[in-house]
Amino acid sequence: MSLFLRQVGAGLGEGLLAAAVAAVVAAVGLVAFSLVHWPAFNSSNVTRALTTAGQVAAAAMLIAAVWLLRVHKWPLVAKVLSWAGISAFVTVTLGMPLAATKLYLFGVSVDQEFRTEYLTRLTDSAALRDMTYVDLPPFYPGGWFWVGGRVANVLGMDGWEAFKPYAIGSLAVAAALALVLWTQLIRADWAVAVTAATTAVALTYASPEPYSGVIVLLLPPALVLAWGALYRPLDDAPGEEDTLDAPRTAGGWGAVIGTGLFLGIAATFYTLHFLVAAFAIALMGLLAMGLEVRQRRQWRAAVPPLLRLLAIAAISGLIALVCWGPYLVKSLTSKTPSSGTALHYLPKSGAELPLPMVEFTLLGGLCLIGTVWLVMRAGSSRRAQALGIGVVAIYLWTLLSMLATAAGTTLLSFRLEAPLMVLLSAAGVFGFVEGARAVYQGFGEPPRFRLAVVAIALIGALAFVQDISHVLTPEITTAYTDTDGDGNRADKRPPSAVSYYDEIDAALLAQTGRPRDETVVLTADTSFLSFYPYWGFQALTSHYANQLADFSGRAAAIKDWSKLDSPTKLLDAMAQSPWRAPDAFLFRRGDDAYSLRLAEDVYPNDPNVKRYSVSFPKQLFDDPAFVTTDIGPFTLVTVRR
Repeated sequence: MSLFLRQVGAGLGEGLLAAAVAAVVAAVGLVAFSLVHWPAFNSSNVTRALTTAGQVAAAAMLIAAVWLLRVHKWPLVAKVLSWAGISAFVTVTLGMPLAATKLYLFGVSVDQEFRTEYLTRLTDSAALRDMTYVDLPPFYPGGWFWVGGRVANVLGMDGWEAFKPYAIGSLAVAAALALVLWTQLIRADWAVAVTAATTAVALTYASPEPYSGVIVLLLPPALVLAWGALYRPLDDAPGEEDTLDAPRTAGGWGAVIGTGLFLGIAATFYTLHFLVAAFAIALMGLLAMGLEVRQRRQWRAAVPPLLRLLAIAAISGLIALVCWGPYLVKSLTSKTPSSGTALHYLPKSGAELPLPMVEFTLLGGLCLIGTVWLVMRAGSSRRAQALGIGVVAIYLWTLLSMLATAAGTTLLSFRLEAPLMVLLSAAGVFGFVEGARAVYQGFGEPPRFRLAVVAIALIGALAFVQDISHVLTPEITTAYTDTDGDGNRADKRPPSAVSYYDEIDAALLAQTGRPRDETVVLTADTSFLSFYPYWGFQALTSHYANQLADFSGRAAAIKDWSKLDSPTKLLDAMAQSPWRAPDAFLFRRGDDAYSLRLAEDVYPNDPNVKRYSVSFPKQLFDDPAFVTTDIGPFTLVTVRR
């Protein structure tokens, strides 16, 4: 037991230290970037050039750490240097291109709008609440947003303003934690290499969703850890040189706890990736039970893997209930049927199997090497087995998602391209290293061969990482063209109507006399809720709405209200609403009517959203019960109560 506690304690302590180093590096880097007046990324190549220079500097730190680890000098310095190097890479890769804007990738557009709204909500209060609807527990897990809200609250920042630094900082911390976890599983120098590769791929394809990116970064080592927890043939056959090289004094229970913690945190961060990871680990459990029964030729041999799998489920379930408990309780007692439209999205990428290994790119080549390595080492490497099961799980999930379309829904498999590429790139690193070693030995160990291999690896890595900002150009550009919460566009062009939000906020506070979190606003300009923590009567679309909010019922009520012919009837209809009625309306103003541009689900069509307008006659608010204020292109109508 004492050895078990020392192992777990040492791992947790190292993780906390690495996280602290990463947080400091990210904070120092982002503050340094903000002290200079940089040109906009979409109108100059200056920040692009500095990003590349910073990436080279971060790579130099990682190379130095690998060298120290290989020559067995200054191990503590090597560890800290590797943590600082990987977090600096994340910080400069995302922070430098965004240095001249206060907004994160994709600004406050489309999906980033409701994510910013969620962070704003949880910055305003530590209570775990729905992002839009009053008196409802959240449907979307709030773990990442809750932590970010507390960080923003401590720093005295608005939620929208904290989004960028918190997103970059959390990704930097996750990369450092992934490095620590890999170090516990494989050789330290290999751990640095595989973490650097998977971090680069994750930043390229998962960073626009930072709360999912955190899970994507941790997924490969977590799967290796899970396989070590569930399948332990080395207990009876020591000597295999592969993963989990440390003595197995804990009997696998340290890995069980680590896997349960990972799954539990994933459940509070990102539902889809949690479900896919849980699916992969469940497959591991079944496979482990089958292998144990075959090797020992008795059914009782399946009991230990089953107990470990149940322990993982119990640990992760208890953590998941922190976020999911209130919603599950509400769903059991609520008479409102779930809308079920959260899964109604099927782009082209969700209708095809993702095959990155056949693409003629640097990443495609790495994924191809990874695929070959997974197949060749499936019978001898526990790393290959764990990563291979993860890859198989993603493909099975993708096929199940395609089959689910026949039932009128999907499993959102298009979101799994990033974790698939990260798993294959991790395998690709192992395949490259082992392949290079085999070639080196096969050619008689020529003296400069190792140097040539290192040169090829570095050239390929630098070619890939300097292209990350090119891949993310649309997301970065949107961060400069969207108007931020201060009413400014970072590219210095005229702002959008968002610049009037501060006047609307001031008018709302003055006319209602209540705090923002006690006021419900009906508006189609839902980005207003991303900057100010008012409650919304209706969400952006049904896909982002709480499944217990009765999105369609609310939409029908809004349409019915617009057809009434007197203020009295409108007030009566609002009083009879089954939901808390709006305290204010924020319209776009027309000549003789006020309009709301709403959305409805039209799945299986792609796009899956149809926009339509609802117009309220101006005379519908011609009553002392309403206060009407024109602000820019908007009309704010508050209800006197």
